[in-house]
Formats: sequence, C-alpha cells, structure tokens
Amino acid sequence: MKTIALDAAAMARAVASGEVSARELLDASLARIESTDGRVNAFTDKTQARARVEADAVDARRAASQPLGPLAGVPYAVKNLFDIEGVVTLAGSIVNRGDPAAASDAFLVRQMKAAGAVLVGGLNMDEYAYGFTTENTHYGPCRNPHDLTRIAGGSSGGSGAAVAAGQVPITLGSDTNGSIRVPASLCGVWGLKPTFGRLSRRGTYPFVHSIDHLGPLADSLAGLALAYDALQGPDALDPGCQALRVQPVVPLLGRGTAGLRIGVLGGYFQDNIAPAAREVVALAASTLGAHAEVSWPDAALARAAAFIVTASEGGSLHLNELRTCADDFEPLSVDRFIAGALQPVDWYLRAQRFRRVYRDKVNALFRDWDVLLAAATPVSAPVIGTEWLDINGTQQACRPSLGLLTQPVSFAGCPVVTAPLWPSGTGGLPVGVQLIAAPWREDLAFRAAQILSDAGVARVQPVQF
Repeated sequence: MKTIALDAAAMARAVASGEVSARELLDASLARIESTDGRVNAFTDKTQARARVEADAVDARRAASQPLGPLAGVPYAVKNLFDIEGVVTLAGSIVNRGDPAAASDAFLVRQMKAAGAVLVGGLNMDEYAYGFTTENTHYGPCRNPHDLTRIAGGSSGGSGAAVAAGQVPITLGSDTNGSIRVPASLCGVWGLKPTFGRLSRRGTYPFVHSIDHLGPLADSLAGLALAYDALQGPDALDPGCQALRVQPVVPLLGRGTAGLRIGVLGGYFQDNIAPAAREVVALAASTLGAHAEVSWPDAALARAAAFIVTASEGGSLHLNELRTCADDFEPLSVDRFIAGALQPVDWYLRAQRFRRVYRDKVNALFRDWDVLLAAATPVSAPVIGTEWLDINGTQQACRPSLGLLTQPVSFAGCPVVTAPLWPSGTGGLPVGVQLIAAPWREDLAFRAAQILSDAGVARVQPVQF
C-alpha cells in the first residue's frame, strides 16, 4: 500500500493530480480504522460498502476527465446524530436503536458528497449530545489517541478522536455548548463552530434547537477551510439556516493579520484556567501580536443561562421517553434531562430574554476588535472517570467544567476556530485556543488561525500506536 499524506488538503490535491486514487485513500483509511479503533473507540458505524461506491465514482470521474469536487476522494466520518441513508441515527443512545433507518442523508452529508468526499461511518458521542466527555455508557468511552487513559472530550468525542488518530482527516460534529471546541482542544485537532444559523441542521438529531451548531474538525487548517466551504449553502427547508449565500474562506487564507485588531479575553477567561491553558493563550497572543486585555460581558451569567436553556429544551425534547423508558438513558445525563423537564418555564423565558440583551453586548465588542483569544478548555484531557478538577486553585466538577470557556461564546452565536497548541507540563497533551470573531465573520478567525499554523505554533501532531 502506498504511503499517503494524512493532511486533508494534500489528499485532495493528490487525487486531482492522479498521484493517488480515491480507492487507495479509502483503503488506507479503513486499514487505519481497523488497526486502531479497538483502542480508540471512535466509530459506532462503518459504511464500507457505500464508501467504496463513492470512491470508485470519484476515480471514474477523474478517468473520464470530468471535473472533481474540492474534497474528491477525501475520507470523512460524521457524529452519529447525522442522518446517513440506510443507517439508524443513534445520537449516542440505545433508545433510538429501534428507530427506522434514515431515508436520506443529512443536508451537510449531501454537501460533502457533492464535494467528492467519501463517507466511512458514524462516530461515538455523548448520548443526545448532553456531555463534554464522551464517556458513553452504552457504546463505551471514546479514548484520547494521545493517551488512551484519557477522555477525548465531548459531545463530539468520536469526531475529535478519529482525526487525531489519523483514521480520517475530516469529521463533522455538533456544538451546542462547546461540543466541537472541547474535543478539538483535548485531541489536538482543528475545529470550527460557525456562526449560529450559518449551516443547515436538516437531517440531524437535535439537542437544543435554539443553540445547536454544526461544523467540521480536521487535521489541518487548510482541510478545515475546504470542509467549511463545501458545507456552506442556503437551505430553504431549514428555517434555522440564515445564510443566504456562500462566503468562501479558502481564497482568504494567507492574507496575514495586517489590519486585524486582536485582543485577549481577560477576567472570567483568565480566572477559570489552569497553567497549561494560560500558557497556550500567551503563546498564541505573542504570535499574533495581541497584547490588549478585553473584558467579555456577563460571561458567568451567560453560562448559567445556557445551562437553563439547554436543560429545558433537552428535557422537553425527550419528555415522552423520560416517562416511558428512563432506565434506558445514559446514567451520566438522565437526571439532568429530568431536572430540565421540571424547570419552571419562567426560568427559560428569562434566560432567553437575557440572551437577546447579552448578544447585543457581545456584538458591541467587535466594533473595536476583529478577533478575540481565549483558551478552549481550562485544562488538558482528564483521565476517564475523573469527577473533580483543580482549576486555578478551586475544585470544580469535571464534566460540566470542561465547557466553562466555550458556553458563553456559543450562547452569543459567534464563530470560533479552535487551534491546537501544545503546552509544557501536560505530558504531551494539547490544549486548544479559541479564535472568536463577530457573527458571520468566520473569515477573520481563519485569517488569525493561518498565522498560528504558518508559524508552527498550532498544528496537529501524528499519533503512533
């Protein structure tokens, strides 16, 4: 078998040039999954037969000198809340196992297929996306490829781990309170939470409709940009998709930070991080020439409001199943679903009213700043089963605290590129940095990320098994 570059963008170029076939890329990906996933546990479904058909179709197009998509032949996988035609959409649960198989692909899966990417399977996650660790009791914990005793993050843990393990170069995940950014940070890969409403959510299992985002993770910034551009597109059948046109970022990479006003979030975002997270923020800031400290408004209140909205909508969505088969739910989250279903409606309404005022305050920051920096997680990946974390001298519950730094940002709907950095004192484990821009300005976050990538400060480090 050929030695094949792991970088998504390099794969696409190699297929386009004829250096390697899509079938060869697929065979290498499937072999890597077969040899590593018994230890990582990233995959819950494998779609080999479909993948071979898609790969062969790419090779046939190239043989016929027909145009190829920007991701032609690149293998990818999706969090198992995305509909895959012919596969039951598990959403991390056993409650869903008896559901009919999906009749069609999710909108974003169709976008990836149109770009020529090859789907190899569905990925492990926290049940119904309610968690930050992917310690899934039903399907087993997803393990961090950099240290198999540690979590991969969540709820898109399989999406982060599959990229970090070199199984596929691109995955799709969802992010409500941090579920792309947390695994990207802990697994050391690139991740994007786009602007709320940027990408269609049609054909995915919901968690919190008023906060859910979808986006890609990748093994390079160029691959992340290619995936994001492929995923974009208006969807008249998804009323939550507010993007009326595609705004590509690939042509903008490499423009540098000239003219960009970059600040570093202080206060709450410095008070709730351990030394490793503080180190990566300082390194990113130094590389980007960012020195001014910026105060993000009402971060703690926004996190509390996000918890209320999450619990209320999540509990309401699953109310019937909570009444009839609560024992089948994930033990780590069932109590939170029940508590959310019992919350007073006044709490939910007050949280949503606060959100409207809060977003105005956050958006006002971007009159003076283009990109704001903050750590993506307060710590590097904890050991599986960890209950408590020491964060800046305080003991905090592990599972909810992994979203300390991400929840306030997604509650405002801002786009974020998470860049993988590698601090000292973590035993080789990564911690990510959030590059936060104003709504609909993903391009600015990508431009800042490109500087970190070009400098070698932010990078994906291959894992040897």
